[in-house]
Amino acid sequence: MIDLGVVAGEASGDLLGAHFIAALKQRHPDLRAAGIAGPRMIEAGVEAIYPSDKLAVNGYVEVLRHLPELLWIRSRITRYFLRERPRVFVGIDAPDFNFTLETKLKQAGIPTVHFVSPSIWAWRPERIHRIKQAVSHMLVVFPFEERIYQDAGIPVSYVGHPLADVIPLEPDTAAARATLGLVSGPAIALLPGSRLSEVTRHARLMFDAAVRIRQRHPDAQFVLPAASEAAARLIGQAMHGLHLPLHILAGRSHTALAACDVALVASGTATLEAALFKKPMVITYRVPALTAYLMRKKALLPWIGLPNILARDFVVPERVQEAATPENLANDALAWLDDAPRREAVIETFRAMHLSLRQDASARIAKALEPYLEIA
Repeated sequence: MIDLGVVAGEASGDLLGAHFIAALKQRHPDLRAAGIAGPRMIEAGVEAIYPSDKLAVNGYVEVLRHLPELLWIRSRITRYFLRERPRVFVGIDAPDFNFTLETKLKQAGIPTVHFVSPSIWAWRPERIHRIKQAVSHMLVVFPFEERIYQDAGIPVSYVGHPLADVIPLEPDTAAARATLGLVSGPAIALLPGSRLSEVTRHARLMFDAAVRIRQRHPDAQFVLPAASEAAARLIGQAMHGLHLPLHILAGRSHTALAACDVALVASGTATLEAALFKKPMVITYRVPALTAYLMRKKALLPWIGLPNILARDFVVPERVQEAATPENLANDALAWLDDAPRREAVIETFRAMHLSLRQDASARIAKALEPYLEIA
């Protein structure tokens, strides 16, 4: 029997899970955890039955293409947990995969905790009914989410965001630039996403924007953290025919963000990381046309980027779908570089945001899980 079953769906979930598992292990070194995990969770002590990158698929069209493998993995991991009967199961993000799994485990008498609410406040609010069937306890990372679950009668705890705990309130930009060997001149971080499909859609877009930025700032330098070796290969292909002063990093997204003056970021957790590093940014995203059409029909908010959603305002520009052009991204980045008062204002907004999310999340999550683990 294992103590903790866990499923993390992609790089961001792997990072989020690693923090609270490490906190649990620190106090309870004999804790046994297993499931679907990435390298960070494995390093924290989780036995990986399957690697988390198998679930790193997003959008209706992409999911359909990978559906047979996803269904096979979910069937196998469900049987594994029903056989091993963990004291508690924690689904980290990956809601479409995890809610079906959690429903079956909950029906079998295994408590289910879900960490990171899906964005039911942004689109598909009807999912709250499915969540109630699947989840014994919801752990939310944003303060406004708590009321949503309370009103629905679902046990909920606001734990804050783990990234707000590990990212310093005052990042050391000079040290990060020195670490990366960046010379004088503006530094632009390019974050096309962690999924391979995101890299395919966004890398060349960002490189073409970088070429335009260099026309105004010939001394501009660029840093790009690649989430995996496969992503690095795609990035190399996207660079074909271009000559840019580009530093491709193996991971190290936090170093890239600490070092930069402005970031071009694919929508997702990386936008929150950029905000926590107090960096002006341009948010972008592209998906297949059919996926975009279906998502727009269900959208509840005018924003897609987490910094804008938390601020309830367009504090940073968003360039999505047809508006995601190299010209727009370059012009938005140049506007940040050319307007110091605007940069200072958004930095102050992000500092207040950081303080609201810094709640010692790992300790709060561990405390929420301990009653299920029967640890005194």
